[in-house]
Amino acid sequence: MQITQALHAAILVSNLEKSEEFYSSILGLSKIDRQLKFSGIWYQVGNFQIHLIVAATIIPDTADNDKWGRNRHLAFSVANLAAAREQLIAHNCPFQMSASGRSALFTQDPDGNIIELSE
Repeated sequence: MQITQALHAAILVSNLEKSEEFYSSILGLSKIDRQLKFSGIWYQVGNFQIHLIVAATIIPDTADNDKWGRNRHLAFSVANLAAAREQLIAHNCPFQMSASGRSALFTQDPDGNIIELSE
């Protein structure tokens, strides 16, 4: 087997409207068309897609509440981490700076899914 590229990540969400606000308005991701009948939204990030899928039950799986980066997470590169941090503050989004000291932070979507933003 030879894996040639990553295609998408599926993220389970409970409230599509709140999740759309976070991923579209706060993170600024670009929505793309989808032809499926079940509830969800897809985003394009370079050659990669993020698929938000509505689930009746979301089971939190945070293993380390003190250091969010030591949990399952999705990571994005940002052009300006300080601007990203200010955007999160303006929208009252929780975040933690990376404990490693590198130029990165971790935030959570409305369902507690952890997102890394790294410069």
